[in-house]
Amino acid sequence: MEKNQSKAYVFALLAVLLWSTVASAFKLTLAHLNALQLLLSASFFSLCVFFLAIIYQKKFPLLLTYSKKTYMQLALLGLINPFSYYLILFRAYELLPAQEAQPINYTWALTLTYLSVFILKQKMSLYDGIAGILCYCGVLIISTHGDLWNVSFSSPKGVFLALFSTVLWSLYWIYTTKLHVDPLVGLFVNFLFGVPAIFIYALLTSDPLVFDLYGVLGSLYIGVFEMGITFILWLQAMRLSTNTAKIANLIFISPFLSLLFISLLVGETILFSTFMGLVLIILGLLIQQKAKKEKL
Repeated sequence: MEKNQSKAYVFALLAVLLWSTVASAFKLTLAHLNALQLLLSASFFSLCVFFLAIIYQKKFPLLLTYSKKTYMQLALLGLINPFSYYLILFRAYELLPAQEAQPINYTWALTLTYLSVFILKQKMSLYDGIAGILCYCGVLIISTHGDLWNVSFSSPKGVFLALFSTVLWSLYWIYTTKLHVDPLVGLFVNFLFGVPAIFIYALLTSDPLVFDLYGVLGSLYIGVFEMGITFILWLQAMRLSTNTAKIANLIFISPFLSLLFISLLVGETILFSTFMGLVLIILGLLIQQKAKKEKL
């Protein structure tokens, strides 16, 4: 594919804009559906998006090139994404204000680094340690609403689930990178196995077929954009970019835009402690990026 930095910026900014709306979409839709119902419907819509995308990009023949072992691995990864990861994340959003759940979820990049030390035997630098201190101090400030002396969490379970979701997301990407499969096709297979598993689980534990117009519309938006098209846009931006670092840095716009949408759409009053905690998290992630550049 021919490089085109201008087009890369367009695709990347579209992805960032859409990612910035999903925290609000999560919270608004969860007012009409529970976490499991949202997961089932949104995952189904995502599966449709990935199916149409691989048809459009003429990647369907790639499905015939992978071994049974690879399909088994992709199926198991489908139990992480979309099943476990999004179920845990949506339940965190049920328990926490969007302005708390969203910044905490952004620490997944740091979790990925720490898990890579144990799983991939990568070395951790001083920068990674400093980044961790800053990010998790930010999480603490957000979770306690800035009241660090009392350390009273608004929802300890919600904070735990939001942090645990970063572990699941990191594990998914660590093991996905070990598989030599096309990223889009790999996601399609993950969802192809994950959606039926979610449906069976919903049949056993919940009512999966609740119809609510606003819930369906919210699920459609989340499935198409958060879990579907946005990934394709970002992948396209990375392929078109002459320098991936220029694109990667744009992602740090998203959490601040997200707070704006949370305030306007969800109606949450954004606390000063949330903003300060988010600044610490982003600062930590920027320091972590510096560490990665020095390793190259």
